[in-house]
Amino acid sequence: MAIKGPERWSPGISLPKGFAGPMQAVGGLFSMGVDAFRFIFVRPFQWREFLEQSWFVARVSLAPTLLVAIPFTVLVSFTLNILLRELGAADLSGAGAAFGAVTQVGPVVTVLIVAGAGATAMCADLGSRTIREEIDALEVLGINPVQRLVTPRVLASGLVALLLNSLVVIIGILGGYFFSVFVQDVNPGAFAAGITLLTGVPEVIISCVKAALFGLIAGLVACYRGLTITGGGAKAVGNAVNETVVFAFMALFVINVVVTAIGIQLTTG
Repeated sequence: MAIKGPERWSPGISLPKGFAGPMQAVGGLFSMGVDAFRFIFVRPFQWREFLEQSWFVARVSLAPTLLVAIPFTVLVSFTLNILLRELGAADLSGAGAAFGAVTQVGPVVTVLIVAGAGATAMCADLGSRTIREEIDALEVLGINPVQRLVTPRVLASGLVALLLNSLVVIIGILGGYFFSVFVQDVNPGAFAAGITLLTGVPEVIISCVKAALFGLIAGLVACYRGLTITGGGAKAVGNAVNETVVFAFMALFVINVVVTAIGIQLTTG
């Protein structure tokens, strides 16, 4: 009989009552993550699945990204410019807009969209396959579901998150420019000159690293919850999708804090 649920990736360690469920889930997530990373280098790599999932995640995430990035950018620029005007430093609005867009707005919007749109769609797809016992059928045929389904989806999520982050950063800087110059009467030359004052190549690299990590982890959480549904039909799939959003947000905001702190130490050290 096939092993189902979180026990599929359980290390088999006995834990005290009350800690077994959460710790088993965390251990299973790490175990699946190790397997997914290992299968990157195992042939054959599922290129077709990777390309299809990349297009799928990009398709469901692009419109929400645009709808969230523009008002987010306007809000940040509006608040920042008010503060700079009070301090008599309105010409530094370009530095603040670029630094905020690259280091925070881009990765945070990526978190919201990839976890809220792309990861949930992945979880629903794999959850539906799980309750229809398609995953068990793959294992019976000798096909590893992590190699066949998880690794391409996790990599696709990371790639799309990286591309979305770049898009949000561009929208953030352009949106900050138009809003600052045409609405709040900031000097356009001063705005453009200040863009590189606080933001350089290290900040861009850290932003890209954070976005890629966000995408990889959101995809991993979605795949794990989708493949560990034990029963309950469509209701169980809905619960798994909701849990995917919550767990992904929790993990990604913690990672955002950690990577940001490490990046500040590296760039200012």
